[in-house]
Amino acid sequence: MPPELTDIQDQFALDPAQFIGIPIAIVGAVFLSLGAQFQSRGVAKVEASSQSASSGLNLRQLLSLVSRPSWVFGTLMLGLAVVFQLTSLGFSPIIVVQPLGVVALVMTAFLNARLSKVSLDRKSILSIVLCVGGVFLFVVLAAFTARDRPIDELQLTVILVILAVVLLVFGAGFIVFRRRVRAVGYIIGAGVLYGFVATLAKVVIKRLQQGDFEWLTLICVAGLVAAFALGGYFVQTAYSSGPPDLVVAGLTVVDPLIAVGIGIIVLGEAAQAPWWAMIGYVITGLIAIVGVFGLARYHPQIER
Repeated sequence: MPPELTDIQDQFALDPAQFIGIPIAIVGAVFLSLGAQFQSRGVAKVEASSQSASSGLNLRQLLSLVSRPSWVFGTLMLGLAVVFQLTSLGFSPIIVVQPLGVVALVMTAFLNARLSKVSLDRKSILSIVLCVGGVFLFVVLAAFTARDRPIDELQLTVILVILAVVLLVFGAGFIVFRRRVRAVGYIIGAGVLYGFVATLAKVVIKRLQQGDFEWLTLICVAGLVAAFALGGYFVQTAYSSGPPDLVVAGLTVVDPLIAVGIGIIVLGEAAQAPWWAMIGYVITGLIAIVGVFGLARYHPQIER
């Protein structure tokens, strides 16, 4: 094969078999949307029957959620979303499938508008378009320039050290500033933590595929559970102080940004991507971020 064609093949390096993860991730996003909507309704009912949860749900409120059928059903939907997400990570690089959760944003935005009888104005719709458009362009770019790579112990150690720092910072920050944190603060915190959940899930799956399940992988599992628990608490509290489509918007942009950043910098999934692809990653990511902050600023339920 001529050298020029070899260079092009190296740049567009995704194995066609890895495209299987894309439709699986989209199905997971549908369950994410449904789960978010039902969980949000459950949290709203619990909050209405007790004191405000804007400073964080207390233990009694958390226990009350289990008795709400809507919250339980939403949790089951989110469980299915996790199953489909993990399955997609077994087929495709994390920087390809993780951003596809943005499909849930579109569904949740219009479903919530109908159920809440709130009309989305042009600024809100434009913000949603920016979120979806930025993520869609990112996925298209990553799908042709990313590649799954073996994961070694050094990479695992780096991820675990970063996660330990993140858990410490967010845990301490919540204790100190819990009464001043608004919905977007909880959403960003949950998005960062869930980004690590997705990354660690990918790491564990990859290590199992490599036959390298040892003590360091077990620590990854423990870190995954800790990040999932704290992130889940932040999400439930965010539902009490913001609409579900804002929560989903934050999760489907912040979560992938963290996971993608780790996938590129630590796991080297874009190591063979050309320079113009790296610039494209940054530009499309910024577009999606602008959309999230626009939705946080102009959503009709937030303005109320």
